[in-house]
Amino acid sequence: MRILLVNKFHWMKGGSETYYFGLGKMLKEHGHEVAYFSMEDEKNIKTGDKEYFVEASDMNSKNITKALSVIYNKKNKKKMEEALDDFKPDIVHLNNFQRQLSASIIEPCVKRNIPIVFTAHDAQAVCPAITMMDKNKNVCDKCLKGKYKNCTKNKCVKDSTLKSLLGAVEGRYYRKHKIYTNKINCIITPSEFLRKIFINDGISENKVKAIHNFVDMEDIDLTSKVGDYALFVGRISKEKGIMNLLKAFKNVNGILYIAGDGPEKEEVINFIKENKMDKKVKLLGFLNKQEVVNYVKNSRFVVLPSICNENCPYSIIEALTLGKPVIASEVGGVPELVKDKENGLVYKYDDIEDLTKKLNRLFEDDKLVKEYSKNSKDSSKEYSVDSYYDKLSIIYNKTLNW
Repeated sequence: MRILLVNKFHWMKGGSETYYFGLGKMLKEHGHEVAYFSMEDEKNIKTGDKEYFVEASDMNSKNITKALSVIYNKKNKKKMEEALDDFKPDIVHLNNFQRQLSASIIEPCVKRNIPIVFTAHDAQAVCPAITMMDKNKNVCDKCLKGKYKNCTKNKCVKDSTLKSLLGAVEGRYYRKHKIYTNKINCIITPSEFLRKIFINDGISENKVKAIHNFVDMEDIDLTSKVGDYALFVGRISKEKGIMNLLKAFKNVNGILYIAGDGPEKEEVINFIKENKMDKKVKLLGFLNKQEVVNYVKNSRFVVLPSICNENCPYSIIEALTLGKPVIASEVGGVPELVKDKENGLVYKYDDIEDLTKKLNRLFEDDKLVKEYSKNSKDSSKEYSVDSYYDKLSIIYNKTLNW
């Protein structure tokens, strides 16, 4: 089978790119031929396969013509036509394509009767702000059912009236032209949580399939030990709940390592100093994948205190694969991964007192940590490459009517 993989970024920017490159590797290992369609960038990774790149899109341009190209880009459409005619794929598998690549790349696929599978890594299909949070980082679902005026009214996209208006117009365009409901053949969501949101928004339940993300740990030594610190891995920002975690840790008898960077870093540093937590909280900064793996392997447990509706965080499935318990807020698709009192503990996202209790519990109870560690390893089998490939193959074959 020949599969054209599409993603706006062709370098390791985040979870979507981890999936995009991992998917390409998986498909090739199972005998398929893949090619990539993305944007030009000096950070792009050379895969050795056919690659088709469009001109990079400037999302901060004040030029109205360039701004509208996030909705429909004729140059990108032409490049997609060239890629399809050259590579002749059996399936086009979309990942993050909205805005920078635009809806224009859909039309050539439909015209050539090439089936489209779309892995929705976020809620952009129903939320112009992508995160289902307003500008103040509060959970929000006001734009469901196409009520995009709320996005403009509340300036949900980067607190900008123009960008929010553009996001609302884009949403209306996708809805009017039935991009998700008719033109895409199958949508894969990495959680049942997101699947239900899409169905509630009007997408047929037969079109949306939930498959949790996979993690490729083939070249990684999975042996680990019970360490003496809790580990947070992620963006240091409000929606990731980092300040709630620090507030809880004021009353925790344990050590916290924070791996990552982000806009709240200075606030985090100041909070640590003001509360004299220098000896119990260590900032590791941004780490590469191997460094993260090493810190996870040597941790006692991993914490994900997000206040936003997480989908299927790689930080959790990687922790489970390495046999680590997880304490996580009960948001989005997280409870599908972290089974309370089985492979970790969950708490209501804004209940700092409960978070404190659960942090202390895993620091104090060695027997419980070992029990959850074993269960974590057992539950991680669902997130293997082979398990994911088997489920994806069924979708591909049904989409092609094979």
